[in-house]
Amino acid sequence: MASRQEQFSGTAEVREAHRFDEAALDAWMQANVRDYAGPLEVRQFKGGQSNPTYKLITPKRAYVLRRKPPGTLLKSAHAVDREYKVITALFAQGFPVAETFGLCTDESVIGTWFYVMDCVEGRVIWDGTFPDVPTADRRRYFEAMNETIAHLHTIDPVAAGLGDFGKPGNYFARQIGRWSQQYLDDEAAGRVPEMDKLVEWLPANIPPGDEVAIVHGDYRCDNMIFHPTEPKVLAVLDWELSTLGHPLADFSYHLMMYRMPPTGTVGLTDVNLAEMNIPTEQEYVEMYCRRTGHDVAMVNANMDFYVAYNMFRLAAIVHGIRGRVVRGTAASAHAKAMSATVEPLAKLAWEQAQKAGAKG
Repeated sequence: MASRQEQFSGTAEVREAHRFDEAALDAWMQANVRDYAGPLEVRQFKGGQSNPTYKLITPKRAYVLRRKPPGTLLKSAHAVDREYKVITALFAQGFPVAETFGLCTDESVIGTWFYVMDCVEGRVIWDGTFPDVPTADRRRYFEAMNETIAHLHTIDPVAAGLGDFGKPGNYFARQIGRWSQQYLDDEAAGRVPEMDKLVEWLPANIPPGDEVAIVHGDYRCDNMIFHPTEPKVLAVLDWELSTLGHPLADFSYHLMMYRMPPTGTVGLTDVNLAEMNIPTEQEYVEMYCRRTGHDVAMVNANMDFYVAYNMFRLAAIVHGIRGRVVRGTAASAHAKAMSATVEPLAKLAWEQAQKAGAKG
């Protein structure tokens, strides 16, 4: 069986369901992207499920195009305009993201909204154990991921021009409400007993304390480009779920890798961390707290809730993928495989809630 690295790395021919008028795109690029010159070759990245992503190859340079998928979409999903806004703002702040070149909201060009950005050359690592990295260097890659998310959470949203990028305050309550509603509304994907329990338990058990930061929403090793040979993050990818939110919600989503099995996702539960030279969960929490000024004891006391919330949220997202598979707007084998993980994720989320004191 192919590894995640082999399955998702690189590009392939554009999938039938995601093809578009390449001549129309070429004309748009000529009119809107500085220094653009064809001829244009279009390939599709194997990785990425929600918003189809393409590599645009020209004689001088390569670009990346992200678009809304074709077909009937849930309201507020696939917000490529929000992705474009946050990436553009963060690039100006010196945060590692790709430079953007243009946003198109005219559906007549390729059928859906899209944006174009720089193609950052480097490595995407699809296995959370970083198996191809020398053991002696592996810890430094975890340090780099930790430093990068801490950098994001210490950027002032107002100074970055993102003061209106989301509603400040009550982030957990609003997010739990949003994902609960999306789960409950998507009848095509069915109901899950543990999800129903979490819909009830989570809003009643939100820890005290409110903070506002720019949050990524899907921060993990396979959503970033690393330097070809060094433990350095060159660009963070896939900002579709980004907003203004609670930094500990974002960090604990990333930290969830320590409590996830390795099947089909970035998980470290079966890994000998010391042997692999990977920091422990506690070491990773302490690194982040040092960089952001958070109180370690407070973060530890609430981590089971944070992880339960994030596993619930992830299960709701995957439940949405299942709904798209049923409706025919997500056709890849990976989307179909992902949709089968809703129940195991929901059970794992409920286990975290029970650690935090949930009964039943």
